[in-house]
Amino acid sequence: MWVVRLTDKQLEVLRALLRSEQHLGPALQGALEGLDLARWDDLPEAELPWDVVAEAARRQGISEADVIWDLAGKWKRSRPAA
Repeated sequence: MWVVRLTDKQLEVLRALLRSEQHLGPALQGALEGLDLARWDDLPEAELPWDVVAEAARRQGISEADVIWDLAGKWKRSRPAA
């Protein structure tokens, strides 16, 4: 996976380029959908309960990153299917 920072104008041009294609296969369609969602400044500020994360990491003898990974997986598994 690549992470790229684009100006608003670059993002607009890239979207227009993809939309101008006569046939978008699955990969290009996914890229276009990703570009439509790619607005970092529109995301809310994330907040984590660091005291809970740090305590869980200490108690389990693992890193804080591992605790967050575990929490993200549990949240995803507990969501109802759409």
